Amino acid sequence: MPPIISIQDLTKSYQSGFKALKGVSLDIQRGEIFALLGPNGAGKTTLISIVCGIVTPTAGRVLADGFDIVSQWREARSRIGLVPQELTTDAFETVWDTVSFSRGLFGCAPNPAHIEKVLKQLSLWDKRKNQIMTLSGGMKRRVMIAKALSHEPDILFLDEPSAGVDVELRRDMWQMVRELRESGVTIILTTHYIEEAEEMADRIGIINRGELVIADEKQALMQQLGQKQLTLSLLEPLESLPDALAPWQVQLQAGGQEMVYAFDAQADRNEISRLLRKLSELDIGFRDLNTRESSLEEIFVNLVHQREGASA
Repeated sequence: MPPIISIQDLTKSYQSGFKALKGVSLDIQRGEIFALLGPNGAGKTTLISIVCGIVTPTAGRVLADGFDIVSQWREARSRIGLVPQELTTDAFETVWDTVSFSRGLFGCAPNPAHIEKVLKQLSLWDKRKNQIMTLSGGMKRRVMIAKALSHEPDILFLDEPSAGVDVELRRDMWQMVRELRESGVTIILTTHYIEEAEEMADRIGIINRGELVIADEKQALMQQLGQKQLTLSLLEPLESLPDALAPWQVQLQAGGQEMVYAFDAQADRNEISRLLRKLSELDIGFRDLNTRESSLEEIFVNLVHQREGASA
């Protein structure tokens, strides 16, 4: 099955000489949740804005459900819903009117039943007659999502959707995202809440300084780039490490009471057995051991730092 979004060698340069995107290529599969992570200024919003037809690319090509976003913009745009970071709504309109109007902008016939369904999904039904100006920031964010869903798109972009949303609303919002995915909608999101990407996404891409550093399935990414850490609680504290432990590059922590061995997630597990045998030979006892795997946040930070160091 062809990807629902195909981004090919996408570049965006400005007259100042700044390159916001540098040859980004990425395929997004139909029905998946794809999380795009990166620090501020990395190019996340520029990438989304180009795909959604808001910004014109300098070079490259983007297909949305097989339609070119430039030469076939009307067909491409009709398949995309966008929830931008900024809360841009008409303050004096009611919730119902602004969501219904958004549907009309895409040339869709009125469908009150669909608008009702969306508002109920987003817990906005009781607010349907309220003016936007009377809503809280979290509720306004929900209205933005309702507007993006008003024309029944197959692709939904969520640019920092949890910004300014309290914990309860965020939980409800992610439940709605799961339901949308189950109904066949492809979700592409950017977020600063890395734990949400770790929980929600099928695949994760990391962008930094306009370049796509990596894009892979979440579990594969964590297996390839994560590290595991073995911590041994020693029976007796050590002042220093014996030279015989040098091959494992272990470290002492907690005043010599803990020994820490970091290893790649895909490393040969026999190394741990050899380390434990060596400790026994050296008469170094331990009362407890535990392992911890790198989080997605640690992987993200390490990748960004590696790329910044390579370009320095």
